[in-house]
Amino acid sequence: MINRTVLVGRLTRDPELRTTRSGANVLSFTLAVDRNFKNQDGSRDADFIQCVAWKKTAEIISQYSHKGSMLGVDGRIQTRNYDDKNGQRVYVAEVIADQIALLNSKNSNQGQQGGYTPNNNGNGVNNQSGGRDPFAGSGDTVDISDDDLPF
Repeated sequence: MINRTVLVGRLTRDPELRTTRSGANVLSFTLAVDRNFKNQDGSRDADFIQCVAWKKTAEIISQYSHKGSMLGVDGRIQTRNYDDKNGQRVYVAEVIADQIALLNSKNSNQGQQGGYTPNNNGNGVNNQSGGRDPFAGSGDTVDISDDDLPF
């Protein structure tokens, strides 16, 4: 079975880190994700998607993000249900963030050095060094023959 979700959107409010009774950090947040098409008025609508991050991932989002910050989220959809105060069954679907990427520019994150991007080391985040663009060229031409191309 496959249950993967990748989202890129903006936080709808400042994140607030909470701690469970067992001591685990948890962060619930909403991402506003623009749709790929325009409506009849010529503007883009957005979907507001509920997300949850745990442990170190929750700490990183709380520390380096604020309302309007752009986040990349790689996670899975999880459903749960509960009875509200009126006894009605409420069903909730949310994205559990396994990995995140802070996608704001360096200046918009109030002096943050580097950024955080997904990795597979178990904590969902990875600290990148510096702000250099590794793909920026020196202006020199690149000499590639047809024999060097894989296709």
